[in-house]
Amino acid sequence: MSYSNAEELLTAIQPATGGTEILDPATGELVGRVAQGSVSDLEAAVDAAHAAQPAWDALGHEERKRLLNSAADNIEANAEALAQLLSREQGKPLNGPNARFEVGGAAAWLRAATAYDIEPEVVVDDGETYATKHYRALGVVGAIGPWNWPMMISIWQLAPSLRMGNTVVMKPSEYTPLSVLALGHILNEVLPAGVLHIVAGGRDVGEKLSSHPLISKIMFTGSTPTGKAIIRSSADTVKRLTLELGGNDAGIVLEDADPQAIAEDLFWGAFINTGQTCAALKRLYVPEAIYDQVCEALTNVAAKMPMGVGLDENNVLGPLQNKAQFDIVADLVQDAVDSGAKVLLGGNPDLQAPGYFYPTTLIADIDPQNRLVTEEQFGPALPIIKVKDVEEAIGHANALETGLGASVWSSDRQQALAVAARIQAGTVWINSHGTIDPRIPFGGAKQSGYGLEFGLDGLKSLAQPQLIKG
Repeated sequence: MSYSNAEELLTAIQPATGGTEILDPATGELVGRVAQGSVSDLEAAVDAAHAAQPAWDALGHEERKRLLNSAADNIEANAEALAQLLSREQGKPLNGPNARFEVGGAAAWLRAATAYDIEPEVVVDDGETYATKHYRALGVVGAIGPWNWPMMISIWQLAPSLRMGNTVVMKPSEYTPLSVLALGHILNEVLPAGVLHIVAGGRDVGEKLSSHPLISKIMFTGSTPTGKAIIRSSADTVKRLTLELGGNDAGIVLEDADPQAIAEDLFWGAFINTGQTCAALKRLYVPEAIYDQVCEALTNVAAKMPMGVGLDENNVLGPLQNKAQFDIVADLVQDAVDSGAKVLLGGNPDLQAPGYFYPTTLIADIDPQNRLVTEEQFGPALPIIKVKDVEEAIGHANALETGLGASVWSSDRQQALAVAARIQAGTVWINSHGTIDPRIPFGGAKQSGYGLEFGLDGLKSLAQPQLIKG
């Protein structure tokens, strides 16, 4: 079925009466209502997914691939309604690398899960010994998603899980349940009954999901503290885990970089989704020789980017999604200002205006140990740290406990590659930041999580390897 707008889609997923109100973070207006699931609802969903899994697995790879591609077709047929709902609930604008981009990415990643053949691998064949490795379904996968990219990250979790013959029970963030429920509704118009379940609920639902004995694996994207809690609660049942946790990504500019040439890519590396991205550029190290030029070029780009209500086609930056995140950003920027750092742009939000809008903010001449540098701000505020040389920059980049992504900016690719090899991060980009690709595995280092998503490695992580000898 095709839905022409968000209101039609909301009618299909909202309770007839009651439910918890979800408000637009840009305006405070009502977006819709969501029925809050209980632990009992979660248990019923797990039981149903467990019952449906053998038949889904028995369909085989080719039929599952066909159904997932049909589900991607259905996303594309309803793309505008999904994007409107996402913009209203999450706050991100329709245009730029935002709501329409996210819905398109959801369809693309769903198709990417069907792009690989999973054949048995011959491990040994020497005339005496013959051994093969096979990839079997795990069973039921539990998925717990965040509020910053609710549709896209849900697909990252459910698409490879379903492709490999697992069924899925998903708990969306309490801040953005409507987006995920709508996405699930669109998918379930194509998928067999019982294969995908979405239970919107609170922390108790997530805790039960991560400890439930019928859940074979948990996929989680979110904060490091919550990831640690999931590790603990999953331990008794020895669940497989893929955790994409907090990041505080460093960018290192080398002296040979052209400030004008890299300024716009630096901006989007830091401010995609108004900075609310785990693998966004969150601290930028620039050598003294070109520090002022980089600051000026970046400020000029940032000043031109319109921020406002997401449904306005002119905007490319939106509000913070919730008051708690707004307060974190405001506190960290104020701490930087109080320490004597220089505000190049932004700061000073209008607290009387509607919505959780924090202005695009660039902070210069900041101490490398300031909290805005060492703590993940997850919003539209970027500290620019002056360093003497690349050795100092690498030292600062590696000093923190996180290691999701990083970037090196240079006109000399070989020099950039040499620096990238010394950075402790799961992904290092050259002259870009956060440009993910469904064919390229993605995962964190240190306390930014473990396990790989995307590509063939991501698919295999949603399966149980089985070795057969003889």
